[in-house]
Amino acid sequence: MFRPQRPKNDNYSADQHVHRQSAPQKKEYKTRRVPEKQMIFGIRAVLEAIDAGKEFDKIMLRRDMSSDLARQLLAKLNGLTTPIQRVPVEKLNQLTDKNHQGVIAFISPIQFSKIEDVVPTIYEEGRMPAIMVLDGITDVRNLGAIARTCSCAGVDALLIPARGVASINADAVKTSAGALHTLPVCRVENLKNALQFLKDSGLNIVAATEHTDKDYTQADFNRPIAIVMGAEDEGIDPTILDMCDTQVRIPMFGNIESLNVSVAAGVVMYEMVRQRNNK
Repeated sequence: MFRPQRPKNDNYSADQHVHRQSAPQKKEYKTRRVPEKQMIFGIRAVLEAIDAGKEFDKIMLRRDMSSDLARQLLAKLNGLTTPIQRVPVEKLNQLTDKNHQGVIAFISPIQFSKIEDVVPTIYEEGRMPAIMVLDGITDVRNLGAIARTCSCAGVDALLIPARGVASINADAVKTSAGALHTLPVCRVENLKNALQFLKDSGLNIVAATEHTDKDYTQADFNRPIAIVMGAEDEGIDPTILDMCDTQVRIPMFGNIESLNVSVAAGVVMYEMVRQRNNK
């Protein structure tokens, strides 16, 4: 059966298991600060950064912000796909000693692309689109590893939702071996709308899921394709799964019931490579 989920008594890998079970390491993760050069704090500074076209990984706002300037900032944020987190002021104080005024914006290490621009460009270049879609992948190392394989396998772009996905931060970029600097990443507010755009653009949406008997080698990847990989613990959201044209599984033969999601993504991507090279 395929679903990238945690086994009952372990996580995805031994190193992750040690990291999550070690109390001192967990405490260090919670309290360590992001370097201030990777942050912008203060309402006016963040407003100016938005107007300058800066890309953000996420923005944290104090829960009880209510000033006129704060409302101006919220209005600006409504037009962005940047994840917004409402947090207690104590959380902000842990991140910086500076006068943050209830706002800290984390600068993204990459520039995001628009899926509406990426797909037409691929067609105009006479190529067959291949898009990797991630639904709720929350581990930065898995996201980075998938991006690295995408680059190696010739995938054209990575499509992610604005919320419920791992941050594309320095750790993700490092795990991707720099692939996130060159692979177009499209962050969208509504994943279902983006999938509908892909379908309307002629792409066949292939979901990797345990809820099917169809082997992944039986899918036709020698056509415009979007591959959807689901969350580590929940799989693909049912509403997303319903939109997919094809559902495939990776067979399991041993005692472990599932693959790490980045490994599973690699298996499916390289079946696409195999089919396209043997046409």
